[in-house]
Amino acid sequence: MISFFILSSCRNNKVDYIAYYNSVNSIDSIYRLKNDTLTALKKYKKLFRKYPPKNDERMEEYENYIKFSDKYSRNFGKKKSLYKLIPLVAPYWKFKREDSDFFKLYKKYGIDSITVEQKVVEWKKTLNKQLIDSFRIAFIRDQAKDSITGQQSLDNFRKNAKLLKWSLENYGYPSMQKIGLETEDGVFMPMFIYLNHMAQIEDYAYFKTKLLDYIKSGDIPPRDYAEMIERYIHINHLKPVYGLKSTDEEFIKDSININHNRRLIGLQSIKLRRKITKEFLKNNLKKE
Repeated sequence: MISFFILSSCRNNKVDYIAYYNSVNSIDSIYRLKNDTLTALKKYKKLFRKYPPKNDERMEEYENYIKFSDKYSRNFGKKKSLYKLIPLVAPYWKFKREDSDFFKLYKKYGIDSITVEQKVVEWKKTLNKQLIDSFRIAFIRDQAKDSITGQQSLDNFRKNAKLLKWSLENYGYPSMQKIGLETEDGVFMPMFIYLNHMAQIEDYAYFKTKLLDYIKSGDIPPRDYAEMIERYIHINHLKPVYGLKSTDEEFIKDSININHNRRLIGLQSIKLRRKITKEFLKNNLKKE
């Protein structure tokens, strides 16, 4: 019996975030496409008991769970859950701090804006300074262009591939919870752009296989991985796998296979992603 509990514990520690993302996609469609928010909240509550939540930059599943729970007077954990949300939005703090509704919700539960800001500062202190310094240089190098041709250098991409391999071997994937999204001196470090350039060099096959492990561990958003694959496909004029850069005609022809491939990495269906993007852009226009 002791052996059984040990084995069970080991299995439970190895959570598969592809299953998490697919559950989020299913739950999100319940309220976004079927307008059944209360059922979605029940399912989210159950999911977040099993998995430490993520908060996809477009779906914002954990933040929506908290907001809708508050709106419909459902228990969501109040201060405990609100504090848990802060590190998830902290990488986008430059933009998030302009969201007045966000601070109103915290104030409602007795957490003032100064406390929220302090928690973001505390989060920044947990970031890996060595990785930040290394990837800061890499991102500057990544965007550098030849003064004569105006083209980005494949040699620079190869140097950056070596750095990414080193990171994977020594620290794991340089996720936003390790390096943030922007350095103190304003260097923007979105990893999906970095991965896009890995599709242009010889190490692509290595990263295509290796990075799947980091989707499962929850370190890479499925969209970032799919961007790299679709970049390679676009360059080499191959058949779409995830359909990120496909035309409507290609979607219609192969939507079943594309949606199947998307589920394999936890990416939203074509229909759901389009609705999410449409709402995201609409909300951004309102803020402007």
